[in-house]
Amino acid sequence: MLIKEMTAKECRDFLARIHFGRLGCSLDNEPYVVPIYFAYQADHLYAFSTVGQKIEWMRANPKVCVEADEVTDQFHWTSVIVSGHYRELPDTPEFSSERRTAQLELEQRMLWWETAYAAEQFRARSESFAPVFYSIHISSLTGRRAIPDAVDSTFLDIAPP
Repeated sequence: MLIKEMTAKECRDFLARIHFGRLGCSLDNEPYVVPIYFAYQADHLYAFSTVGQKIEWMRANPKVCVEADEVTDQFHWTSVIVSGHYRELPDTPEFSSERRTAQLELEQRMLWWETAYAAEQFRARSESFAPVFYSIHISSLTGRRAIPDAVDSTFLDIAPP
């Protein structure tokens, strides 16, 4: 198997096509990783949640990462890691334009609200459902892609279906 470094453009193109990943955040040297749906636009990822551990931790420590991947089989996979900073998009005049952009971008993705809604149901709080739109400003991104080498290709040709 050959593992190739992806260019920044290849990483951005991948993020524009993939809409599901894992968000990593931390607080007091404790990591926390959760699945998220996101929308990529320019140098930002937009996402939606409700107030809970993830939002509380990102408010306290805005340094985050997102991993998105696509695995076809053991010889064909792609993984992109985004490092960035969390920024909440409150429902205020100052953030109304970016918040609306985030919402419009997310609404184009199927089930964009599902992880937040499921978490809210799991918590079963008596509080009302308080939507939180946020962006992750991308500081850096890296990606790797695996493709079969000559030996793997031979194996794939003789492997049973």
